[in-house]
Amino acid sequence: MQQAHPDDDVQPQALRLLEIVNGSWMTQATRVAAELGLPDLLAGSPRSAGDLATATNTHAPSLYRLLRALVSLDVCRERADHTFELTPMGTLLRTDAEGSLRSWTIYWGREAWGDLPHLLDSVTTGLSRRELMSDETPFDRLRTDPARAAVFNSAMAELTRLTSRSVAGAYDFAGMSRIVDVGGGYGELLAGVLSANPGLDSVLVDLPHAIEKARPYLEKRGVAERCMLLAGDFFKEVPAGADAYILKTVLHDWDDERSRDILATCRRAMTDSSKLVVIERLVPEVMEPVPEHRLLARADLHMLVALAALERTESQFRDLLSAAGLTVSAVVPLPMGYSLIEAVP
Repeated sequence: MQQAHPDDDVQPQALRLLEIVNGSWMTQATRVAAELGLPDLLAGSPRSAGDLATATNTHAPSLYRLLRALVSLDVCRERADHTFELTPMGTLLRTDAEGSLRSWTIYWGREAWGDLPHLLDSVTTGLSRRELMSDETPFDRLRTDPARAAVFNSAMAELTRLTSRSVAGAYDFAGMSRIVDVGGGYGELLAGVLSANPGLDSVLVDLPHAIEKARPYLEKRGVAERCMLLAGDFFKEVPAGADAYILKTVLHDWDDERSRDILATCRRAMTDSSKLVVIERLVPEVMEPVPEHRLLARADLHMLVALAALERTESQFRDLLSAAGLTVSAVVPLPMGYSLIEAVP
């Protein structure tokens, strides 16, 4: 009988660790596919690498290697005749797909790509990459670079689209007449809420680079006439007297001090009967090696390096809200690892 070799126990763990360590290639392969528009080109029928290379002005043998790598990721399939066709998951990289994640793939693989190599510095100091390098913040760059702002805002809209319908279904907006989405980008969340609540009016508040593009976005969703667009700064002022104020994935961009400032601005605008609706990922008190927690860990480390900010636990959100004179009245789980926190004065 053959005796087990010690390496037999190590190898599966080594393969798993190497997949983690070497995983950055997957980000770049999917990013390049999205930027080249390969999923859009494959939307109609199978095509060869040579045909796709002509359409994208790329080197055919090298593109063939990329396509085969994408096959290993289940983005596309290689047929017996060596043409390629899109898989259901690959469809999510199409520009016009329902639930498209094309902009997010480009944003994460290009715009955010330079942040995580600075993780050691941020863990050592607690400072963001920009603080360490005396660089602009990501939000400063959005003000001055329209192309970068367009990718960022489209990426945020894509992620919001994954939860907007569930927010409309999970939270009761009945009896409300006016809501304010604070830092709501192009208005993806508002569009979902307004579509589900025909009697509701709204205000969308964000920086000019988002507000300038929000009108056609909301018109396409058929709700523009019920949404006032307001370019503003949520550290200074938001419209007063609304029935509800929504903060979706805003507070995780800021440290506790700045988050308290945002909440204080909202509290000043609220009446005694207003509601504050916070939609964020909730980090568990104890982490486990499961996919859901890895998603949270990835987001939290990116917030650290990019912004010296953080994803928070429920108890941390309760403390923040309490400091702003608000009490948590409900916590509702949502898809994709998000939760809705309702707070009242």
